Amino acid sequence: MSKFEFIYKNTIIRTLVKMLLIIVTIVFALNFWLEYYTNHGQKIAVPNVSKMSLLKMKLTLEKANLTYKIQDTVSFNPNFPPNTITEQSPAFGEYVKEQRKIYVKLNPSGYKKIKIPAFYGKPKRQIILDLTSLGFAIGEFSYVPDKGKDVVRGLKFNGQKLKEGDQILKRSKIDIVLGKGVEYIVSKTDTLQVEQ
Repeated sequence: MSKFEFIYKNTIIRTLVKMLLIIVTIVFALNFWLEYYTNHGQKIAVPNVSKMSLLKMKLTLEKANLTYKIQDTVSFNPNFPPNTITEQSPAFGEYVKEQRKIYVKLNPSGYKKIKIPAFYGKPKRQIILDLTSLGFAIGEFSYVPDKGKDVVRGLKFNGQKLKEGDQILKRSKIDIVLGKGVEYIVSKTDTLQVEQ
């Protein structure tokens, strides 16, 4: 009896050989499926969608066989047109596979409105810090007769008086009304006289 006849007639060895062939077939099939499923070796350059509108960005990514997701809106950036893309990830020029999601951030249509903080009676330096930290710009200073020197007596925006809690757009220029620091003395005739 030759070796091949012995292997062919032995059921244990035949079963082991069949199992080995099945395992090898499964490994090759799995490897082929993974290469197909993961698009192995495929490279698509990410297009630059910066400053594009949503519609234009969508068409550009669809043309490149990519998808997108709006990740977040950011604070208004005046360097970008309103309602356009400000950031993207992966970045322009990186290589990805088809159907990869490109995460984008959208520039809002404008600055958001911010509440005017409490201001009456605050010192000039404090109100300047408060307003600039909220994102407002400081306009002109005007003075009214008042005992308190450089004490805030009002805020104005485009000539209109502001109250605490009013909402105006961030980056708006706010004018500040301050006290002159003049003493008031009422004379015997009850007329108001001002002394420097």
